[in-house]
Parts: sequence; structure tokens; C-alpha cells
Amino acid sequence: MDAQSRNCFQDNLNIRIAVIGLGFMGLPLAMLLIKKGFYVTGIDLDDIKVSSLNEGISYIPDIKDEDVKIAISSGNFLVTNDYDPIKDQNVIIICVPTPLTSYGSPDLSYLQEAAESITKRIQKNQLVILESSTYPGTTKEVLQPILEKSNLCVGKDIFLSYSPERIDPGNDLFQINQIPKIVSGLTPNCEKRVYDLYNKIYEQVILVNSTEIAELTKLLENSYRFVNVSFINEFSMLCDKLNINVWDVIDAASTKPYGFQPFYPGPGIGGHCIPVDPLYLYWKAKQHEFDLQFLQLSNQINHTIPSCIVKQITKLIQLKIPINEANILIYGVAYKKNISDSRESPASHIISSLLNLGAHVQYHDPFVPEIVIDGKKLASVSLSNELLQKADCLVILTDHSLIPIQDILDKSKLVYDTRNVTKGHFGKSEVYRLGGGDKNG
Repeated sequence: MDAQSRNCFQDNLNIRIAVIGLGFMGLPLAMLLIKKGFYVTGIDLDDIKVSSLNEGISYIPDIKDEDVKIAISSGNFLVTNDYDPIKDQNVIIICVPTPLTSYGSPDLSYLQEAAESITKRIQKNQLVILESSTYPGTTKEVLQPILEKSNLCVGKDIFLSYSPERIDPGNDLFQINQIPKIVSGLTPNCEKRVYDLYNKIYEQVILVNSTEIAELTKLLENSYRFVNVSFINEFSMLCDKLNINVWDVIDAASTKPYGFQPFYPGPGIGGHCIPVDPLYLYWKAKQHEFDLQFLQLSNQINHTIPSCIVKQITKLIQLKIPINEANILIYGVAYKKNISDSRESPASHIISSLLNLGAHVQYHDPFVPEIVIDGKKLASVSLSNELLQKADCLVILTDHSLIPIQDILDKSKLVYDTRNVTKGHFGKSEVYRLGGGDKNG
């Protein structure tokens, strides 16, 4: 390693980092890097995001507008849709989406397009770090060959690493830099580069022996949650059949000091990671003629939960009026509390199904101003007293901290609660809880 290589990470102020993809992963990472004293160039092809950030406006609840304004005005944060600034960076971090195709297989098109753009501009001694979730082998088999089209050799001329992101949107218990950071590299020189850099950023950095281990670590973490949440959702449906309150069962089981970790029911699994990453793993297993039956079954269960909820809501409403005459108000369409991300949210399937049954459906979400259902835009409505009183059923799909639960219980006729947020609260409403059996209200 030459003198330039040894010294490039000694002074934060002299390290220039490009973050490609400014979504729920890339933007928080960029803001963390700025706070740590690095000069950051954020690159995103979404002109709306670029304009928003340059105006000092954040589109992610975890990031305050004021922090964006300070970062932009300080000159330490350049936001652009142009890849050319890559030429002047020491480090390039890739945080682009890795969704699924319509066939359920990995869609690496965003990663491949970003890699091609990087390759046209990459310089000697630059470190490239992939943080997007993906299947084991991606860094070596997909990203490295594209980068080496530049005639620069990984491990000698340029350096390539994989470090899975572990950001949990809406979770204010842990700052990003407090979450242990897994790092890996294709060569010892690559490992040293990423380890030395991330030691400046994170409180704990864990070096693993290969990029494949690091890639598979992320898939294991999310598959573990995918399987357990799918199981507890199915278990909640059983509890309804048995007339036993699932929430009481979970509370009781949680008193065991070992061997049990509580997972909680909900309307289904959403977001970019949990419902997607396990299918990357399932696909990779299939390439090796191995059938991951737990993941296959969990995926089937996850897709059935919204339909089961629609059936329960319909049954409750039709005790009083036909479903096609009902006014239904949905509280929350984000896939989890206190975030604005509605990707893969079960709310979309539930709203679509209720609309197809002829119900009049509106929604309120303080973080999601509009969503698209069956190709049509729906806008969030104000949660007025009139709206609460008019609704034949209010369905709680997301337990945002801002939820006015007492107002809802005092003014609504019927509440269907998928998150147990009504526990301990009482009002005039008739309340039914997912997994509550007959012991509701």
C-alpha cells in the first residue's frame, strides 16, 4: 500500500465521500457522515429528492429539516443527480434499492446502473462500499466485474467492500453509529480500507472473513424476523378461532427470562427489507437446488394476512350494514410506526380489497400524504370529529405515536385494531382487536 493509500483516512476533513442513493438508508448515512466531519456528495437520480434537499427540506421523518439546511449551508453536503463528482471522492458508498422483479427474483438493475456510472469515472485508490441488501456473491460476481471494466484492479488499484446497512427507520432508541457495523472486503487491502474508515464513524466495527458472509448476515437477520412475524400473525388467527387473546398470551410468554423473544401481530409485513430480503435468500438457495421451506411458507402466510383481516372487518361491518354501504376510515398506511415509508405496506392490499367490495374508504396518515391504490391516487384526509363520527368502522393499521387514540375511542362507532394500541384505553367505541378472540373491547 503506497503512502497516499496509508494516509487517505487520517483526517476526516480531507476525506470526501459520495453516497449514491438518498433514500431511507442513504440520507441518514449521509447526515451521519457530515456530523462526523466528512465532506459528502449525495447522488440521486430522483430530481424531486435532489430539489427538496437543496431547499433544506427532508422527506424522511428521522431527519430534521434544520439538519439538512445546516448541512447544505455549511458547504459540506452537495446534493446532485450528476455522477461526475465521483472523480474527486475518496470513498463511494452505494445505497441504491434492490427490489424484486415481478417474478420474485432479485432486481439488481439499480445497482448495475450505478456501477456502470461509477466505472466511467472511478479513479485509482478509491474505496467502493456496497451497503444495499443483496444475495451472497453479489459484490464479487456482479459488482467487481463491472468496476474492473475500468482496467483498474480490485485490491490493488481500487478497493471494494460490502457492509450491510442496519438502519431501522423510526427507531429512536439507537443512533446509527451505535449499531454494530459489519464490514468485509474482497482482499486484505479492501478489508483494511473499510475497517479503518468505519472505525471513525461507528462505535463498534466487526470484520468478517468474506463479502459473502456479510451479505448473508443481513439476509439471515431479516429472514429471522420474517419467519417469526409471519408465524405470530398466523398464531393470532388461531387465537381468534380459539377465543383466546393473543396479546395476553404473548405477555405471559414474555415473562420467561430465556428461550423466548416476543414478536407481535399486525396487518402484514411491509417495507423494503423484511418482505424482500428473505426472497433474495430463497432465490439464491434455489440456484443451488435447495428449497428453503420456512421462507416459502412464511411468504405465503404473509400474503394471506391482509385478506384475513379484510374478511374480519367485513364480517363485523355486515352485522349492521352491507359492506358496499359502509364508510371505512383507515388510520395509518406506513408499514411501521413513525415513518413515511409505505412500500410493500399491507395497507395497500387491505384498502384495495375493501374498495373492490364496494366500501367507501378513506385514510389518514400524518407521515404519508398520498398513496397509489390500483393506479389511482388517494390523499390523506384530516382526522376531524365529523369524519370519525361518520365512519362505520375505523381500522388501525399503523400505531403512529401521534395517534389520537382517546378521540378515536370517544367518537368512532366501531374500531378494528391490528396493533393492540387500544389496550388500556376506553371510550364509546365498540373495539375489536386482531387476535383478540371474543374478548374484545
